[in-house]
Amino acid sequence: MRLRPLGGNILDAAMFDPGPTLIVVTLAVAVADWIAVDAGNSRAEYVLKPLTLAVLLAAAAAFRGGEPFARWLLTVAALAFSLLGDVMLMLPRDLLRGGLAAFLVAHLAYIAAFNPSLPPVLPTVPVGLVLLAVGAGLFFRMRTGMILRGHAELVPAVGAYVFVICAMVASAVGTTGRRDWSGRSSAVAIVGAGLFFVSDALIGWTRFVGDVRWGRVLIMVAYHLGQIGLVLGLLG
Repeated sequence: MRLRPLGGNILDAAMFDPGPTLIVVTLAVAVADWIAVDAGNSRAEYVLKPLTLAVLLAAAAAFRGGEPFARWLLTVAALAFSLLGDVMLMLPRDLLRGGLAAFLVAHLAYIAAFNPSLPPVLPTVPVGLVLLAVGAGLFFRMRTGMILRGHAELVPAVGAYVFVICAMVASAVGTTGRRDWSGRSSAVAIVGAGLFFVSDALIGWTRFVGDVRWGRVLIMVAYHLGQIGLVLGLLG
């Protein structure tokens, strides 16, 4: 009788990639969070919201492989600061400044992950200008709301945040046609960055301007799908 060497089993186990499985788990937890948000179940939200990013962070860590180490490390750092921002923004005590700072660092990490060197002028600059125009319009509308609601001290921080997230989306668009990026990865990253922008725009609007129908659910759906898209685009 011929025995199968134990080493073969070990190699088979080592070849198993948990990254895609953890992405599926992330999506499942995210859907549960969306349902909790829609139902107004704050206790479930306190668990599911940070858990979604924690599982996605584990997925990103598991994707370490063929991607450049710097891109992987910066993506993991962006998710870690996003998780910190989530926790700050969900606490009973309003830690909006801390949450803004954490997400600002997350976007800077994403920008660095997209741009190991200077980004190409085309299409980054034109898209960046369009995004800044859109972002400026949103910012000035939110600025009015911040002043009217007694939060004028937040204007500089929100202005800086809008600029940085526009730069993050432009950096994602700047991957188009680059030799170190496939067309599919670039498209997924662009969609993810765009959804992140939509989520943050909705947060600013609902906080400082007015309510949006299904606003809280839309914020979380766009945010989670955006983060998943960024991870898959950068690492998957």
